[in-house]
Formats: sequence, C-alpha cells, structure tokens
Amino acid sequence: MSNRHAPGHWAEYNAGQTRRDIREQCHRVMELAGPGNGRTAIDLGCGGGRETRALLEEGWRVTAVDSEPGTEARLLRTIGGRHAGLTVRVSGFENVTDLPAADLVYAGYSLPFQRRESFDRLWTEIRSALRPGGRLAVDIFGVNDTWAGDPAMTFLSAPEVRALLDGLEIEHWYEEDAPGMAYTGPKHWHVFHVIAFVP
Repeated sequence: MSNRHAPGHWAEYNAGQTRRDIREQCHRVMELAGPGNGRTAIDLGCGGGRETRALLEEGWRVTAVDSEPGTEARLLRTIGGRHAGLTVRVSGFENVTDLPAADLVYAGYSLPFQRRESFDRLWTEIRSALRPGGRLAVDIFGVNDTWAGDPAMTFLSAPEVRALLDGLEIEHWYEEDAPGMAYTGPKHWHVFHVIAFVP
C-alpha cells in the first residue's frame, strides 16, 4: 500500500505538479470541444491547476474543485493571479453538490480516489450537470490496477465503465493495462481513458 492516504500526501503531490505538461486527455477534449468562448467547464480534482489554467487560457469559465485546504492559493499561483472566469470550491468529492450546468467536465486521475458510494453519487451529479452537446473526459481505474482492493477507492471493469456512459457518444476510449510509474514509485496501471459526448 502506498502512502497516498497519509496526511499531507496530496499537498506534497500537488506542489510538484504545477510545472508539468498538460495531460494528454485534457488536450484531447479541448481540441474536440473547440475554444471555450465563455462556456463552462468543471475541473474535478484540479490539483496543481495546470489543466485549470489551460482551460482558462482557451476561454472557458472554470469551476475548479479539490479537497486540499490550500487549493485556492495554489491555483492563483499557477494561473498568475485572480481570474474573472475562475470559481474555486474546496471540497471532498463526497460533499460535492450543485455542480453548475457545464459544457465540459474534466476529471484527470481524480475520480477513483473516493469510495464507491461517493463515486456513484458524484457520477450522477456529473451526468446531471452536463448540457446537451457537452463533453466528459475522465480517467477511471480498472480492476487489474495495483491499488485495486483499496476500500477508500473505486475500481471498475470495462462493462461497468461502459454502463456509466449509457446514453453518451464515446469519442475516445483507451484501456491502459501495463506497468508504469506513479508518484510513489512503480505500479501496474489499469486505467480507462474516456471522452464522451452528450448527443
């Protein structure tokens, strides 16, 4: 078991993420969606704020959500000061409610880090928030992942992930099932990288 549940782990992790490249999944969904033009995006588990910054720079209004107490100060450092298009919510996923109506929901490697009952409730919130024509870009951990079995996390099979996407048009689906590196060291990754569209 890694120390990802230890106090201070995510603050340390996020501090090291502020200068990395934008995740490929975020690049891909932004290309599919086109310029923000004032439309609304939600960044769930915004962490160091790299994707939040990229969305703001492309003209999106962003609601950024993360559980770490220092989230707002960290985001403001990453984006270079206050931004009229940014709303910050400091909240654990188990307490997230009333998401704004959104044209894009991005959750990069964040949704699995909650219990299944919290995951299911938040997924319902996400689906309700998505406007017609909106896009969802998520990374969901699979059952072959090294961390599978951790009761504080959620791991799904491919059929379970596809069931979550019922009624959506899948634009990108890639199943990663291979060894790699995590922040805490080597591990086996099993991740479904998915982008879906609300017809």
